[in-house]
Amino acid sequence: QVQLVESGGGLVQAGGSLRLSCAASGRTSSSAAMGWFRQAPGKERVFVAAMSASGVSTTYQGSVQGRFTISRDDAKNTMYLQMNSLKPEDTAVYYCAARGAGYLRGSYNRNEYPYWGQGTQVTVSS
Repeated sequence: QVQLVESGGGLVQAGGSLRLSCAASGRTSSSAAMGWFRQAPGKERVFVAAMSASGVSTTYQGSVQGRFTISRDDAKNTMYLQMNSLKPEDTAVYYCAARGAGYLRGSYNRNEYPYWGQGTQVTVSS
């Protein structure tokens, strides 16, 4: 069974940075695509970024392009989301997610990720 555990959330001022981590267990982080989603209060969970199983291909939601960077350390079986130039509208619970084994491409569609972490709160103050 794949388990994902996020960490690194917190309270930061606008313009600041945070790095989220997602530790995977139950399989190697490179065996399938993984991604980050976020859910603001009263809103749906939406796509933030994804990385292919190979780590070569990355995709981002338009509003975070150029500010957020998704990466992975296979030796630690951990995925990261480096978030810079944070804005109040980035405030949300952030979730990491993994696709099923053999699904190598990242996806914008949250329904294509069967494995989820518990989420970590990110709050950006103005």
